[in-house]
Amino acid sequence: MQNSNPWLLIGGALSAAASLAHLAVIVGGPRWYAAFGAGKRMVRLAEQGAPSATLITLGIAAVLAVWAAYAFSGAGLLPRLPLLRLGLVAISAVYLIRALVFVPAVMLQTGQAGTFAWVSSAIVLVFGLAYAIGTWTTWGTLR
Repeated sequence: MQNSNPWLLIGGALSAAASLAHLAVIVGGPRWYAAFGAGKRMVRLAEQGAPSATLITLGIAAVLAVWAAYAFSGAGLLPRLPLLRLGLVAISAVYLIRALVFVPAVMLQTGQAGTFAWVSSAIVLVFGLAYAIGTWTTWGTLR
């Protein structure tokens, strides 16, 4: 294993925290869905006790946990995962595209972007930069 990369450690910790936050939302119920910025449809599904709200949120939590594992693998804390370079590049891209596209997409759809759109975009921008910088600075050791 290579030396720990602080950027990937940060990215992994952020993704792990986001995964845990999604699990907490499930436990917290409809009020937590609303407080964390879930759309009205998701809040309504949670209020109705629809399994789809839980399954969607569990799916997001699982993806974020896998992304954390990829960051920790790239940082040398976990064994090398399959397609590590491609995975880290793809994760960086997803976070950065989400950060840069969400506010304009919301504005096109509704005419305005609320606090959730701006704050969540800023948050995932930090995530994406941590992954991108970490991937770039450790690229040579990811072979």
